[in-house]
Amino acid sequence: MANAPKTTKQKKDGGKSSGIVFASLSIIICFITGFLIWNFVMGDPSNFIDGNRDNQPLPGNYAGMVYKAGAVVPVLIGEFLMVFVFAIERFIVINRASGTGNVGNFVRKIQQLINGGNIDAAIAECDKQKGSVANVVRSGLLKYKDSSLDPDVDSEKAAIAIQKEIEETTALEMPMLEKNLNVLATLVSIGTLTGLLGTVTGMIRAFAALATGGAPDSAQLANGISEALINTATGIATSTFAIVFYNILTGKIDKLTYSIDEAGFSIVQTYAANHK
Repeated sequence: MANAPKTTKQKKDGGKSSGIVFASLSIIICFITGFLIWNFVMGDPSNFIDGNRDNQPLPGNYAGMVYKAGAVVPVLIGEFLMVFVFAIERFIVINRASGTGNVGNFVRKIQQLINGGNIDAAIAECDKQKGSVANVVRSGLLKYKDSSLDPDVDSEKAAIAIQKEIEETTALEMPMLEKNLNVLATLVSIGTLTGLLGTVTGMIRAFAALATGGAPDSAQLANGISEALINTATGIATSTFAIVFYNILTGKIDKLTYSIDEAGFSIVQTYAANHK
């Protein structure tokens, strides 16, 4: 917000910088790990005839088949790992933001306490709950308490001040929950497109085997078709998991946002009703 305190802006900027560092390192590490898995696990000589990676995979050896699917595979493995890394990281952050107890029960308890005029008890409940939701509600309650103790304060201006305090704290706490979700959203499309790239390269190899003079090279034809199918399957799997995790996480964030709005509305309305 334009009127937010400087300290708030500095904290947001610091969180943004740390988020960029985490995202960058995670992406690099996932791609490196994907290459290592493809090269040393899938490409282990024991997966191939006569222990030679230049030969065909052993019958029924899927690891060797994946290795033979081409250089696009390690990129897809890296993207697949990224889906789980960023999803797990967001689940941890969102669970911390929810606090120690059920958010719905917490909001209902806060509403009961402020309706009964027990502001101190509501603040204590926020300290017990912890997390981003409790922090936002606590800031509004503290402003409520300060305004109630000042007999000269204008009730309408005080209600606006309470609302502003809640909005400013929300601007500090909530955007952190959506950080890195754009990576998952990007992987939804990138996974499919990368898989399609591998499909195209595999089909090129298959048609090249058919184009040779005389009898087609059956080994190259099989490798080309295998490359196309494996890359397609891996790309679809990456996009599928990314979509599922993205929708689950955005649903959790929407629930937290609604809880904050509900509690904030109750605080402002209660103050306005009690200080007419």
